[in-house]
Amino acid sequence: MSSTGDKMKGNLNEAAGKAKQGLGEATDNERMKNEGRGQELKGDAQQVKGEAKDTIKKGVDRA
Repeated sequence: MSSTGDKMKGNLNEAAGKAKQGLGEATDNERMKNEGRGQELKGDAQQVKGEAKDTIKKGVDRA
């Protein structure tokens, strides 16, 4: 997957995770809050992966 795709997936997972956390807070559902935290962390990791790919590509392009 491209770096842009990783970043887009990361943004979507972060947004969905935050929504789940909010819903879990509103309904006092601990499981939903935890799922949201996990999904948000997954999104963060996908963003980092996309940034790393960009960095590597820039380094290769300069060589």
